Amino acid sequence: MASEQIENYLKNIYKLSANESKVTTSSLSEKLQISPASVSEMIKKLAEEGTLTHTPYKGVELTEEGKKLALQIIRKHRLWEMFLVEVLHFGWDEIDHEAERFEHIMSDKMEEKIDHVLGHPLIDPHGDPIPTKDGKIYCSMSYPLDEAKEGSTVKVLRVSDSNSEMLQYISSIGISLNKEILVKQKMKFDNSMLITIDTKDINISATITQNIFVESM
Repeated sequence: MASEQIENYLKNIYKLSANESKVTTSSLSEKLQISPASVSEMIKKLAEEGTLTHTPYKGVELTEEGKKLALQIIRKHRLWEMFLVEVLHFGWDEIDHEAERFEHIMSDKMEEKIDHVLGHPLIDPHGDPIPTKDGKIYCSMSYPLDEAKEGSTVKVLRVSDSNSEMLQYISSIGISLNKEILVKQKMKFDNSMLITIDTKDINISATITQNIFVESM
């Protein structure tokens, strides 16, 4: 069984690779809040174990075995997030750290029970896909809200869970999964946006528009 530290490395390499063309030692160091020297040492160890490859100037890539392990821990994390929201009624801004604690000690039996109780969900409370037991992952065709056309109506499919305060703010202005948003005006000078939610007009910053993912209506 992989250690908690190894699971965190593999999980975060997988998540970084989804958003970056190259996962570097420095980007992983920043993500994990661990010194570059320690990260380099762990990367060397994981390469020797066969869960990743590290090529100079090309960065870090997970092997098939590494991806399998990463998806297993991501599945556990996102199932816990759903359980915390649906059963224990946590807010979506409170669940990341809680799920982090439980994902590493979750038995296969517990995983199956929670998955069954939740009705085999495909996405977590933020709209991120939950990998299946056999490692398959559903990917939506969503795009960042900042790419939506002025005058268009879109539906929220996913919200970044990278910042709990941002999630709190997004909730406070009425945005949730499957919420419809009218893009009323796009401001070129600062890339902010005037949107309409439930007949209410709201100005949101470029940071917010880049962290909400939508589909066209």
